[in-house]
Amino acid sequence: MSKIYSEPPSPGKQQADNLEPKSETIAFLLNYSKALSVIHYKTMRFEALIN
Repeated sequence: MSKIYSEPPSPGKQQADNLEPKSETIAFLLNYSKALSVIHYKTMRFEALIN
């Protein structure tokens, strides 16, 4: 797998110049992280989505 990422791109393939995420993707991730609640109890961990 390291060979795949270490090779330079072939001349026939287009390289993406704009690698910025869409604003919808950022909003989704921020809202998801706000709704995620992680509760630690002794040696257990509970994850809950609060809506």
